[in-house]
Amino acid sequence: MKLPVSPQSVLALVILIGGGTLVGGEYLFVRWYPAHKQRMADQALTPVPYRNTGLGISLDVAKGICEKTGILPGEVRLSRPGLSGGGPSLTIKSGPNPDGASEFSPQAKAIWQSDGSTYKIPHYQYESTQVMGRDAVIIRRPRGGTMVEALHVISPTRIIEAECTPGNADAALHMQACDESWRTLKVEGPPSAPAAATEAVKKQKPKEHVFKLR
Repeated sequence: MKLPVSPQSVLALVILIGGGTLVGGEYLFVRWYPAHKQRMADQALTPVPYRNTGLGISLDVAKGICEKTGILPGEVRLSRPGLSGGGPSLTIKSGPNPDGASEFSPQAKAIWQSDGSTYKIPHYQYESTQVMGRDAVIIRRPRGGTMVEALHVISPTRIIEAECTPGNADAALHMQACDESWRTLKVEGPPSAPAAATEAVKKQKPKEHVFKLR
């Protein structure tokens, strides 16, 4: 025998289910998802030690861009493949420094600094800085709908050129991962000397140190 179900009971049941769904959705989007996203970000930025004696470098690479390593003569490519092949990557190249200078020349820096206006590159950014005691330049510019970041570091024996491509997903997070990674980059060899301590700096040829962004 079927018990009669009143319209009021059906309405109450609908309200109860709907209310539970709203509460669950609120918890999911207001509390759980932000905490989950933060955990994923923290995991992606977790440093992993990496050293390449052939290139003469060592650094702490963010875990989010260090799942795969590809080594070619004079360079290494650290990456995390994306679902559509557009994951983040960090490419580092190392070459000899024929002049033995410890700093990039003012002429070389002037070229990098003016490239944005010379070639009318929107959102071009230039930064002259130090990376683990070495003279360095960081350049940010758009490419393919996102920003890429290039790093140049010089030591008396080596010139390091690196480029970060953040990929298609979480570009801001992966750009942060690249930036934090290569600010820990150590170049092996003798310590850098001040510009005034070496005449080689005055003779340095800017074109030898200009990193050609594709």
